[in-house]
Amino acid sequence: MSRFVSAAFCAIFVFSMNTANASAAYSAAAGKAVYDASCTTCHKTGLMGAPKGGDKAAWAPRISQGMDMLVSRSVKGYTGKLGMMPAKGGNPKLTDLQIGNAVAYIVQQSK
Repeated sequence: MSRFVSAAFCAIFVFSMNTANASAAYSAAAGKAVYDASCTTCHKTGLMGAPKGGDKAAWAPRISQGMDMLVSRSVKGYTGKLGMMPAKGGNPKLTDLQIGNAVAYIVQQSK
């Protein structure tokens, strides 16, 4: 029984490390180009209730939800009380990684 418990704890640990590494895999530097090309229309002006890049007060509660949630909502789209985020920012040609990179960039600018 103790081998089973040890194996279970090891599996949980390995899974948690992989999850953390997935979030860390995004590149804010690579995301700047995506942000400049596809995200500024809304996040620079506040169009459709988008939080402006660099607005620490607006981004703090979003950032506290974690990168996985931010990227998921950015990829799939989201409608909230204050506004909406179209799936992939309205650019279906973007990959999930490109979206994650852009999110990493805007988070970095908004901390």
